[in-house]
Amino acid sequence: MKKLVSMILVAALAAPLAVAAPKKSTPSKQTKAEFIVVESGEYTAGREDLRLTAGIGQFLGMEPVVTKMTQLQAMQDETLANLDYSFLPLYLIKKTDEVRAKMEPALKQGVAKETADYIVLAHQTRTGVYTNKEAQKNVMEIFVMSQCPYGVMAENAVIEAKKAGKFPTDKTVRLRYIVNYDPNKGFSSLHGSAEWEEDVRQLLIAKYYPTKLWQYLAIRNKDYRSSRWDKAMEEAGINPSKIMKKFDTEGLELLKAEAAYGKEYNINASPTFLWEGKVVLDFGTASEIEGFSFLSPSRARGGAAVPTGSC
Repeated sequence: MKKLVSMILVAALAAPLAVAAPKKSTPSKQTKAEFIVVESGEYTAGREDLRLTAGIGQFLGMEPVVTKMTQLQAMQDETLANLDYSFLPLYLIKKTDEVRAKMEPALKQGVAKETADYIVLAHQTRTGVYTNKEAQKNVMEIFVMSQCPYGVMAENAVIEAKKAGKFPTDKTVRLRYIVNYDPNKGFSSLHGSAEWEEDVRQLLIAKYYPTKLWQYLAIRNKDYRSSRWDKAMEEAGINPSKIMKKFDTEGLELLKAEAAYGKEYNINASPTFLWEGKVVLDFGTASEIEGFSFLSPSRARGGAAVPTGSC
């Protein structure tokens, strides 16, 4: 899904080219824009993103005045009762002629929607909470592209934690794969066909050699774009022939399921973390979950490098 933040960045980058450096003057009083941010009362990831609020205000050229509500409070308001609260935070901007005029490009592109009273901005934050998903207790899923350097760094952080005995024994980690699938065009991945083919191999290893997956990754990630994945398998005690016999049948079906699962959660950046099947996190906020402090950039010294970006 397109995000308003992309439009904000374009506007911010274009502005210096079109506007001369401002002279000192008495600041004018900005028009105010009324915001409602519907937040999760359960997870901090589902609360207001202050940078997004400021960015939208800059995009509008208005001062945001924010009212925060829980989902329950919002649903008790007649003008808000029928909105989609499946993902929080949900941003609403009180509609005026000026606000609507500024937001018209976003409305045309499908970035925003509107009701009689509000401009509705859903799924605009990198982190958030799916309120309609059933919790999978103590499960951390890591969405990666197998040849994305940032995804590999995330995997290496887990590998180092396991090796050092710092991975929480009461929690489970699962790898998920970011890939696109079209019934007519087949699979596509950011780093080419070699990437989604590696995804397939890793999915099959996870199914048939589950205790060896992380051992394989520890070897494979030293040169994750090498064509000699078979050597990494053999070194990890995995039979490459067994894996490849299932590649074109079961393997491709497993990858189709991954494509559908990632789409279900609107995930397209590697790495992205999904906590308990409900909470979408980035690398930094994932480290705030109990037991996952080893993911924090401030604690990375002496361990695996921590990403500062994503694919």
